[in-house]
Amino acid sequence: MAHSGYQQRRRRIAWILVAPALLLLALAAGWPLARTFFFSFTNAMLDNPGEYQMVGLANYYLNHDGDISGVLADPLWWQAVGNTLWFTVVSVCLEVLLGMLLALLMNEKFRGQGLVRTAILVPWAIPTIVSAKMWGWMFHDQYGVVNDLLAKIFGYQAHLAWIAEPSLSMWAVVIADVWKTTPFMALMLLAALQLIPGDLYEAARVDGASAWQRFKRITLPLILPAMVVAVIFRVMDAMRIFDLIFVLTSNSEATMSVSGYAREQIISYQDMGAGSAASVLVFMMVAGIAACFIRVSKLNDKEKRP
Repeated sequence: MAHSGYQQRRRRIAWILVAPALLLLALAAGWPLARTFFFSFTNAMLDNPGEYQMVGLANYYLNHDGDISGVLADPLWWQAVGNTLWFTVVSVCLEVLLGMLLALLMNEKFRGQGLVRTAILVPWAIPTIVSAKMWGWMFHDQYGVVNDLLAKIFGYQAHLAWIAEPSLSMWAVVIADVWKTTPFMALMLLAALQLIPGDLYEAARVDGASAWQRFKRITLPLILPAMVVAVIFRVMDAMRIFDLIFVLTSNSEATMSVSGYAREQIISYQDMGAGSAASVLVFMMVAGIAACFIRVSKLNDKEKRP
């Protein structure tokens, strides 16, 4: 009983301590989110948001007459969803793979280790807009360094229009994003690697375990929680991508993300209702994926407990 009362006091103190942060979060994020939900059920226009009528689910799928309309009936929305999911899966998988390789390299002791760890931060520190403009010049079909390298290394002389060609533009976005955000993944995994006791590796070497066995049996299970957290952050960030695509490819249909679609409805078409509905759907997608990741990680923790 005493232990139960102590736990209850700890919970009350914890809630008291986090209450100011929760209140600030509710004011900073909750109110705009509530307004977005509200406007998604109206026909408000951006140039005059004060005048509107309630239209129910018309901005989502069905209007009052039962006719199909709204964001979910727009083929461009589903193309944006496909683009976003494809970009998220490919970019995050590449970032995990490359981040792991870089983390393993930086975890080894070698001359210039500190310089390498500092240099790896440079792509991540560059603002996304600057990074997008830089890669835009590198992907230029006539003067870009990417086509020049392809010609010098592989003898491929074709001037590829990385930005304008629909089949290449999404790959251009992925390459630029992987270059910028792989350091984030590498640093997260490096922090986890440095917490692994060296005695575990020494014992494994004495037992005759190979490098792959040590990685599979020691390294990967112990860094998995940090990897899951990093992947959750990266997936949520990738699902909301807008600035890189907008600057690099001018938000073309071939690369348009769900956030780009919402911006198109609100800014280009001045349709605040449809744009708010798209924004709500983006929020639901991101929140749903985050909840799935957290649920899976909790199930894994329960299975590991005796």
